[in-house]
Amino acid sequence: MEKNRNTDLVIFDLDGTLLNTIGDLAVACNAVLALRGLPQHTYDQYCHFVGNGIMRLVERALPEELRTPYTVAAVRADFVKYYTEHIDTHTEPYEGIPELVDGLVQRGIRMAVASNKFQAGTEKLVRLFFPGVEFAVVFGQREGVPLKPDPAVVGEILSLTGAAKERVLYVGDSGVDIQTAAAAGVRSVGVTWGFRDRAELEEAGAQHIVDTPGEIFELL
Repeated sequence: MEKNRNTDLVIFDLDGTLLNTIGDLAVACNAVLALRGLPQHTYDQYCHFVGNGIMRLVERALPEELRTPYTVAAVRADFVKYYTEHIDTHTEPYEGIPELVDGLVQRGIRMAVASNKFQAGTEKLVRLFFPGVEFAVVFGQREGVPLKPDPAVVGEILSLTGAAKERVLYVGDSGVDIQTAAAAGVRSVGVTWGFRDRAELEEAGAQHIVDTPGEIFELL
């Protein structure tokens, strides 16, 4: 296998990058809205609700007049319970992702996950869909750590792995991911198979944009 040239560590976003999770996110959020007799939303709408953590997802899904701290917290708690129990009903890796992950393992390139999904959900999905794959670090939303696009999570990953910024590639599907990579001082690649479109990635300043996972091998 050809040795990588410039990359020691690839940091992946999770939702919309490694895994197509929108079905389970939408079903879970609609379920808790339905319990309260509130309007539900389409999958396309949820593609624009996600990306900034569960709290923001719930806020966006609720009618504006109900976006109080108490209601958001209550709906979030119900969402996390329902979603955790049904987390893999509709979720699956994007086409080409298992081959990308296997190829990185074969090349000896370390991998990490940096997600705005809550920590327990992030860990559970990685275990379910990438069994036997050793990720150097798997981080989701954790108390006391700011969400992306704040670069804190990337900084923590770099500290734990000892990877040099110039030898890190950050892969994500949204403007939030591209902004995170820029703030952290690492190379960015935006992917077009996720929840957001090419225009958002371009506007955010993605250094590279790919349409298939296999193209990432050319950037290593």
